[in-house]
Amino acid sequence: MTRRVVVTGAHGFLGRHVARHFAAVGWEVTGTGHGQWSHREQVQYGVAKWHGGDVTVDALATYAGEPDLIVHCAGSGTVSFSMLHPFEDWARGVVTTASVLEYIRLHSAGTKLVFPSSAAVYGSARRLPIAESDVLLPVSPYGVHKAMAEMLCNSYSASFDLTVGIIRFFSIYGEGLRKQLLWDACNKLAHGNGEFFGSGAELRDWLHVEDAARLVYAVADRLEYGCLTINGGSGKGVTVRSVVEALIQESRTSIQPNFSGQIRPGDPPGYQADMTRAHNFGWAAQIGWQEGMRRYVEWFHERGE
Repeated sequence: MTRRVVVTGAHGFLGRHVARHFAAVGWEVTGTGHGQWSHREQVQYGVAKWHGGDVTVDALATYAGEPDLIVHCAGSGTVSFSMLHPFEDWARGVVTTASVLEYIRLHSAGTKLVFPSSAAVYGSARRLPIAESDVLLPVSPYGVHKAMAEMLCNSYSASFDLTVGIIRFFSIYGEGLRKQLLWDACNKLAHGNGEFFGSGAELRDWLHVEDAARLVYAVADRLEYGCLTINGGSGKGVTVRSVVEALIQESRTSIQPNFSGQIRPGDPPGYQADMTRAHNFGWAAQIGWQEGMRRYVEWFHERGE
């Protein structure tokens, strides 16, 4: 019997890769959220059914049925957006999560939930690598809202016996991502600009989106009861300077990067995931960051725009 998954935010960067991975291993995928698919794209990413619109209890009750799993990828995706639009970020992140949980409670008690959270819940980490048991001290509205959504997941799991997996993703990237450091850096380099914010020493843990989708599936496959929290990273810390230098090398330019020393609000100095929990059930990142950067630069220069 074919298993069914509903992916909220399926048109987004992580959501579409999650949809494609589940479809590839034989699940029937229903997508919902904002955005318009071409027929080719919808087929390419394995979305059998698409329902555009907001993620609400009523909307899910109308078309979701009783799926085996919901992967809740809908919501905002950047610290910078939350700094400019904190109320909208709260609505996208917290309210939609409450809607999914309430839908499961009222209409589909047997449905499991995977919630992609963020390492932003940790804030300015006191030590590296960061373990799931470390204290949460978010420093941006985005991180606060993710932490609030996690609290809802834990509350619904404890109070109403929902089965939930929370994945605190670190720096997800990959071909097709048109925001954040790699996109901004490649655009600057293409125009001969080597000026960057920060010191260059900021540490980030880069996870290719295909590995992220594999981790979502691995967590979903192992959920049995209660609420599981797990980090989503490669386990390796890489400086922003190293990433920019790799992009320069792959772009075959001679630009020398210059870092301003100016720190963006809500931008912690260091992130690196302790991936012991994920490794203990057999998952590990397969795409190294250097290979991922090469693939990203190749995609950037082949976009045909």
